[in-house]
Formats: sequence, structure tokens, C-alpha cells
Amino acid sequence: MIASFHSLLAAGPRWVAAACFVLTIVLYAGGKRLYARVRSPWLTPLFVVPALLAIVVLAAHIPYSVYFADTRWLMWLLGPATVAFAVPIYEYRELIKRHWLSLTAGVTVGIVVAVCGSFALAKLLHISPEASRSLLTRSVSTPFALAVSDAIHAPRQLTALFVIATGIVGIFVGELVLALLPLRTRLARGALFGAGAHGVGTVKARELGSEEGVIASLTMMIAGVVMVLLAPLIGTVFGGAFR
Repeated sequence: MIASFHSLLAAGPRWVAAACFVLTIVLYAGGKRLYARVRSPWLTPLFVVPALLAIVVLAAHIPYSVYFADTRWLMWLLGPATVAFAVPIYEYRELIKRHWLSLTAGVTVGIVVAVCGSFALAKLLHISPEASRSLLTRSVSTPFALAVSDAIHAPRQLTALFVIATGIVGIFVGELVLALLPLRTRLARGALFGAGAHGVGTVKARELGSEEGVIASLTMMIAGVVMVLLAPLIGTVFGGAFR
């Protein structure tokens, strides 16, 4: 495979960009099928696919600008995906009305802890201002995080990386929390993964039960919407501290 990419590089960057696009789609489709067979957090497509792509791109010495030339269309699809999140919120509006207080408390605490924790971590590790702003957005799913990144002038590539890392770590931490704390209600278990691990967490919550999956999805989507609405405030309050 690496030799094929070297041959394409000799033919021109446009061929390499097209091959990267095809490879990304194929790896993601294969990753989903693999995860459907083996339910391991280490085999989630959000972890396996970027890791494999990074190995190929680095081994073949493909510049990121070349890789992104055609795969940017996949990033563009996140816009319609964000709008589509309104559909399940409307479909489960009765569930939201019934548990509005719990959902509101969970989303509020989740956002405050995530943003303040990211700020403290950035200061502790002396991360660059650009990376620090991206770190602030890590607590919501990728479509929402990218929208927040644009509002606070954070690098989109770093934002996507932090979101994926947060989701994967959130699965492991969520399982540990469930083992240590007596969270018996479906609402608590679903909200735990939805707020702590967003998109990846909803997949794990669905493994626990259908209602857990619905609650996790709602928590994730509401948190994303609230985070986007609060983006200007977050940029004003925390942005100056990273300059």
C-alpha cells in the first residue's frame, strides 16, 4: 500500500488526494464492521481509523495539505449532520419534558466541569494558546465542537483530535464509574456517557439499553447546542487568558 502511494506521489498530488479520500471511506466502513463484531473500545472506528490513516500518511510522507485536499468534503458533511441533530430532539420532546430538570442539571454540570477542567489542564501543562482554545471545545461531539472552534478561533484539526481522545477516554472512565458508583437508573447511566464521551459514549450507552442510548444521545445533542450558543461567552471569558 505504501509503495502504491509513492507511485501516486510521482504521478501528482491530485491522485494522492483522491486515493486518500477512498482509503478513508474504506477504512471507516471496515472499522464499523469490525466494531460490530468485536465490541471493544480500542476497536471503535474513531480510534482505529485515524490511527491507521496516520500510519499510512506518515509512512508514505504525504503532506497534510495533500491529504486534506479531497477529504475536506467529509468535514463539510458535518454541517448538515449538525442540523440533523434537531430531528431526534423533536422526536423525543416528551422525554425531554419529563426529565427536563435532570437533563438541564446534567448538561450544565457537564459543560462547566469540562470547560473549567480543560482551562486548568491547559494552564498546568503550559499548552500553546491555539491548542488551549481547541481543548476548551473537547466536551461536545465533533460537529458542535468545530462550530465552537470557528467562533473562538481555534484550530479545527486540533479540535477534532481532542474530541476523539475525550470520547475514547470517556468510555473507559465511564465503565469505571459504573463499577464504583451505584448508578441504577437508566437516565443516570445514559447521561453519564452522553455528557462524558459524547458520540462514542452514545454507542456504549446503546449497548447498556435502548433508553440509555436515547438519554445519552439527547444529553450529547443538548450539550452541543448549548455549547455553540455559549461559544461567544467562552471566547470572551477564557480567550484572553491564553494570549
